[in-house]
Amino acid sequence: LIILETSYDIQLKSFDSTKKILLIKEIRTIFGLGLKEAKDVVEKAPIELKKNVEKDDAEKIMKKITDCGGVVELK
Repeated sequence: LIILETSYDIQLKSFDSTKKILLIKEIRTIFGLGLKEAKDVVEKAPIELKKNVEKDDAEKIMKKITDCGGVVELK
């Protein structure tokens, strides 16, 4: 029996400190957060960003965050 995951939890594991500002802006855009909230999220890495995200959406979010220096894990 093979179970295919259809939804994932997105976790920010770490980030490239040289791209921190870019990552904060992207987190802010993706999740509709204020600047301070987005900064707090990034600085708390490792942190769970969102639960039960559809596979396609999770992969899109993962790519955006990775492009901004974030290290993301889908669980």
